[in-house]
Amino acid sequence: MDGCRRLAAMCVRSSGLPTLLSPVTLRTSFCRSHATAPKPAPGPDTGDKPPLRAIDLARKVQREKEKEKEKEKPRSTEAPLSAQQRTLTELKRFSAQLQNVHPNVLAKHLHRGMLYRDHDLVVLNKPYGVPVRDDSRLTSISSVLPVLSKMIDGMKIKSVSQLFPCLALEKDSTGVLLLARSEQTVEHILTLNQSNQVQRKYWVVTVGIPVPSEGVIDIPIIEREVTGPQPHYKMALSPLFRMNDAGDGVVKVRRRQQAQPAATKYRVLDSGNGCSLVELQPFTGTKHQLRVHMALALGCPILGDHKYSHWDKLAPQKLPERVLGKLGLEQAKIRHVPLHLHARQLSLPGGGQTDIDVSCPLPKYFTQTLSRLDLTLPEKKK
Repeated sequence: MDGCRRLAAMCVRSSGLPTLLSPVTLRTSFCRSHATAPKPAPGPDTGDKPPLRAIDLARKVQREKEKEKEKEKPRSTEAPLSAQQRTLTELKRFSAQLQNVHPNVLAKHLHRGMLYRDHDLVVLNKPYGVPVRDDSRLTSISSVLPVLSKMIDGMKIKSVSQLFPCLALEKDSTGVLLLARSEQTVEHILTLNQSNQVQRKYWVVTVGIPVPSEGVIDIPIIEREVTGPQPHYKMALSPLFRMNDAGDGVVKVRRRQQAQPAATKYRVLDSGNGCSLVELQPFTGTKHQLRVHMALALGCPILGDHKYSHWDKLAPQKLPERVLGKLGLEQAKIRHVPLHLHARQLSLPGGGQTDIDVSCPLPKYFTQTLSRLDLTLPEKKK
């Protein structure tokens, strides 16, 4: 306080205005200004925290920018996806990735899923949504067979082995895919198949319960044009017999030249909640045979078969409310349900050696559907 008093007196003398400012006024003003003066910046000798570094400032600015971007993003008003919808979305994304990846990536995926191989044959686990034959829009399995062949042979530079599809699968089906390592083997397999020495069993989930629970469907199939707002072509039944007008017998129908023979053995493995797990064994290889026989002959279309669930139009499959509830889906989301058609087992003669019998595990989306519909696999019933 004495220091403030002396400094105030010096200011009065030096200003030449001793009568205008009293020492008390100057002392009060000076002390207030001195008390509110800014404190020196903290340093290493002050005991306070060190000043913010440049990198810390940069991070702070970055965080602020990210917060601003989050605020600018429009908030989604859609309800969160259910577990089943997330699964379908992941499946769709995974399928698209396999269809558009570099051939080496698809070849590595197929190599990891190899089920069997010998010097004549290779059996793969075909993923969902990937075409077997060449497709200009998508990466196909045929396009990566040269790379896959080298992988099987240990990436030998001088390897000249090849792979050829024998019994192809549809793009949206999964499971056992048979490849031959020579053209002679392809011809041999086709000969065995024509004489019914190659047994293929498929597992499907159907909408509806087939009656009777097992039997053989032997109805030829023909391709027909569907007219209307969206003209398109579908495979259709071309029966040799039909009910007579009185409804008490059958009459023979003239066989169409373009109709192809189609015979399918079926057996219901389990049923419930309006759906079934069915085993199918085709005796012929007509296009879309299994899908047509289930949808049009038995009236139990395969789950996810959006083409043959309706005959006169192209539209997503219509599911009963009970099935929708079990799957946790709305009808508007049904277009994302994949075709539940899985090549489960392949058996063929081994040519003097042990017969070849290969089974393929179910894809994840298939097992999830079985769980939601309370359908039990045969091996779990024992």
